[in-house]
Amino acid sequence: MSQPTNDGGDRPSRRRFLQGIGGFAALAASFGAGRGAAASPRGGARPAPGGTALEMQGPRITVREVEAYPIYINQRSEGLLDPPIFDGDDDPRRWRWGGPFEQLPSAIIAVIKTDQGIVGFGMGAGGTAAVEIIRGHLRHLLIGTSPLDVEQRWDQMYSAGVLYGRRGLFPMALSAVDNALWDIAGKYADLPVSRMIGGWPRERLAIYQTGGDIPAALARGVRNFKIGTPVGPHTPPDQQRRVVERVLAARDTIGPDANLMIDCVSRNGTADWAVGYAQQLRPANLYFMEELLSPDDVYGYAELVQRIGGGGPGWTRVACGEHEYTEHGFNVLVRTRAAEVLQPDITWCGGLTAGKRIRDLVEGAGLELIPHRGGSVWGLPIAFTARTCTMAESFPAGSPILDAMSARFDNGDYVAPTASGFGSTLTEEMVLDARLPGTF
Repeated sequence: MSQPTNDGGDRPSRRRFLQGIGGFAALAASFGAGRGAAASPRGGARPAPGGTALEMQGPRITVREVEAYPIYINQRSEGLLDPPIFDGDDDPRRWRWGGPFEQLPSAIIAVIKTDQGIVGFGMGAGGTAAVEIIRGHLRHLLIGTSPLDVEQRWDQMYSAGVLYGRRGLFPMALSAVDNALWDIAGKYADLPVSRMIGGWPRERLAIYQTGGDIPAALARGVRNFKIGTPVGPHTPPDQQRRVVERVLAARDTIGPDANLMIDCVSRNGTADWAVGYAQQLRPANLYFMEELLSPDDVYGYAELVQRIGGGGPGWTRVACGEHEYTEHGFNVLVRTRAAEVLQPDITWCGGLTAGKRIRDLVEGAGLELIPHRGGSVWGLPIAFTARTCTMAESFPAGSPILDAMSARFDNGDYVAPTASGFGSTLTEEMVLDARLPGTF
């Protein structure tokens, strides 16, 4: 099974993985240590409440204004606010219609202004519901505070919302705000945030393309590909067979040495169905199979690691985590050994602060970390600094707002941003122009 390089670091073996865990007690200890020794923006030990190394450089900087907006990202935003029309009680769309708050099309941008004129931008999700959380709750926890001790701000906001927002909508709103605070910290320090969060910084990282034109991507130097395969236990056998044939055809196109993955985006998969599906796809030699089950089926994922993954026959790697939140949710996946590739989305999981903690947790367990949409400016700081991250997922294009949040690409690799903060080219005018029609 081919693998992209990782600056000389081989993928951890099963033995190293088990040694890295060292039992639940050791994992818990390392998790606690990671929290206590979280990096400050300067890369040293996290300071006590009341000041940061960055604040010592000049007059105190404070948050003056916090705002957030649902944005139109591309064609997926079309009709987002329109009510659906279903064909009866059993219409299959009733199981999949995500409404105006579904993660991908419900993107929001937070805009945080300081008294020194520095403006931070951060992407999150959750649409108008997340914006209401920011305007009605989180903004009041930020106005008048220092934006530089980002992790303390995160801890305060998460603690304040934990009784109603442990997962889902609240962390998606928190992501936008946290990312905007890191953007401010980077601009204040005149550093890219990837140089402020510890880890193993690199300058280049291989891309993996999700969907799109495979021959065209090969011509641009892309070496890794993922195909969406929205199938499940209720998919008619002939339809699933056509999907399998499409994946096998993609393997023929890219050749035996490139990496190929699939993503089911499953809501109702079962372990038995997933094992059968994996067996059908064995000739494709998949690097990983993603989201075979509901994100709630943690024990099912743990079973798949043993039945198709490295805990058993090693047909492929089991990947999940795109729809998990904060280090607390990922701690469950790690402790139960429910995945071999973990995929936090930095605009959903709680922002860069959560992403940094997830990175340290996952790597402490000897597992791979490959962020969802890692090729955006929001995901790349974690992808570039995670030692076990082997590639970064492509970020969609199709609108000026998406282009402003995309990183430079060169001959099959993403190139680390050098601009301060996240390195986006967002402006407040651009965000206002991209507001989702019907929300203002």
